[in-house]
Amino acid sequence: MDKPQFVYVTYIDTTPAQLWEALTGGEFTSRYWGGRRIRSDWQPGAAVELIKADGSVDWKGEVLTVEPHKKLSYTFDPLNDEELPDYEGERVDLEKREPPSRVTFEIYEHMGKVRLTLIHDEFPQASRILPGITHGWPAILSSLKSLLERGEPLFPDWR
Repeated sequence: MDKPQFVYVTYIDTTPAQLWEALTGGEFTSRYWGGRRIRSDWQPGAAVELIKADGSVDWKGEVLTVEPHKKLSYTFDPLNDEELPDYEGERVDLEKREPPSRVTFEIYEHMGKVRLTLIHDEFPQASRILPGITHGWPAILSSLKSLLERGEPLFPDWR
């Protein structure tokens, strides 16, 4: 049986270089991630983290693929997500945590615009994380699109 995945495609009136900076630039990411910012040096094997306003880590991962202005991939491990329930509605025991999943951004120029494809995959069957992903990514990417096109994030405080 195939593993579950989440795929989201949007078209943005921007350039691949501007979108790349929006995906990888810490200060820029804080504007559409609701005050949280991505931190990494974007080298394969390097750490990637989403940092909350208080300095704590929301999730972490490892950079897998870096092709500037074309493709970015990293693992996604919500190690510190205390809001994540287990199957019975209780807190997740660290022993029962899911393995990291994978996030991939594919960037293509298309008719003077940019097509951004997000693929979040490598979830186990009956993933507890996938339902949150299906709500979170559309809000984040819609906010990113709005910020790049209008100068204002759609959901500045979405979290």
